Amino acid sequence: MEIIPGRGVALAMIGDHRTRVEERVGRPAPGPAAVRPAVYDTTPRLVITYASDDTVELVEIGYSGQGGEAEASCDGIQLTHRLIDDVVAELHARGYTSTPCDIGHDFHAGFSVWSMRVLEAREVDPTAGEDDPRCVVEGVSVAPYGCFGGE
Repeated sequence: MEIIPGRGVALAMIGDHRTRVEERVGRPAPGPAAVRPAVYDTTPRLVITYASDDTVELVEIGYSGQGGEAEASCDGIQLTHRLIDDVVAELHARGYTSTPCDIGHDFHAGFSVWSMRVLEAREVDPTAGEDDPRCVVEGVSVAPYGCFGGE
């Protein structure tokens, strides 16, 4: 699933109304939407935070573990389910700039790659040892850069 930096993905763009998103992807998984973001059963999984007026405020894409189009990508670069250092290096080589944050990197173009350290490096790199400290990109958040604490 290709991200559009600062805007979202084709299925859900910043500012889209909830009804338009649900016309495209169906209803979210059951649960109190007012208490948590809406989780949609797509591949990869979409997690959308809506503003009080029911417009998309933040789009998040989780890893699927399947590779290819089942992962989040940007500018032809697979983002999720890869080592974060490799992803950041490839994006920087393409001219994207970022600032590190506590769980990943916030890109000035309007997205963030992050890891909650659920996956281990050996899940994406068969040569990694059991104690390999490298992080795997487990998710991507898409919104204007200012939403990530930037200017």
